[in-house]
Amino acid sequence: MPVDHYENFPVASILLPRRLVPAVEAIYAFARGADDVADEGDATPAERLAALAAYEAALDEIAAGRTPEDGMFARLATVARAYQLDLQPLRDLLSAFRQDVITTRYPDYPALLDYCRRSADPVGRLMLALYGVDGAANLRDADAICSALQLINFWQDVGIDIEKGRIYLPQEDLQRFGVTEDDIRAQRDNSAWRALMAFEVERARALMLSGAPLATRLPGRIGWELRLVIQGGLRILECIEHARLSAHGLARRAHVKRTLPWPSDGRHRLR
Repeated sequence: MPVDHYENFPVASILLPRRLVPAVEAIYAFARGADDVADEGDATPAERLAALAAYEAALDEIAAGRTPEDGMFARLATVARAYQLDLQPLRDLLSAFRQDVITTRYPDYPALLDYCRRSADPVGRLMLALYGVDGAANLRDADAICSALQLINFWQDVGIDIEKGRIYLPQEDLQRFGVTEDDIRAQRDNSAWRALMAFEVERARALMLSGAPLATRLPGRIGWELRLVIQGGLRILECIEHARLSAHGLARRAHVKRTLPWPSDGRHRLR
């Protein structure tokens, strides 16, 4: 599996210590594979859920102290034992991927944040665990950063997601600002749309900045890595403001120059 296929993990970063590369790759392969099961190909929802259940069963084996026969899960078992990883973040990822199969709308911001808690926050928690800096304050700030990155991905992908039948903008926000799903599909650029996106961008920015002190507390390479991730996220929010608050807002995605240290699929997604 090429490591440039998933953007959550800094596998290709020059700042990632070489000793951690095998561990990050093992976690990465698990997350990427499960995400693809939920999102890619032509499988039915029932088939996707069954495949994700196989991932859950592999975690059960690892939790029981056994090593699954499949090579990907076997490598994950080795890493989990070596670093004494809590498997709950991996289970949370699977929960979010199952939700992707069956949920296409979110009633309010707390519901969306709950999804982010399971789809994005586990990445930060696992990285902190590998570095051995997963204290309560660090986990709190990492959760804020990861959830903010997930929101940023949603805000730059509104046009792409609706083509897949998904809307991550909270329904209560659409109602509050007077934006309909038909407006999104028709790419209507009006004052209601601009006000909605300005509100969502600022909310994601505030969440990111609330977790930003973590970067100054973490020593060495992980601190520098996180600084770049935070600055990249904030820069993309600026790009969203310029692109989305324009007549072509829904037709274009925000882009930044390739200066970030994590892999990308060429569209600089931050999921």
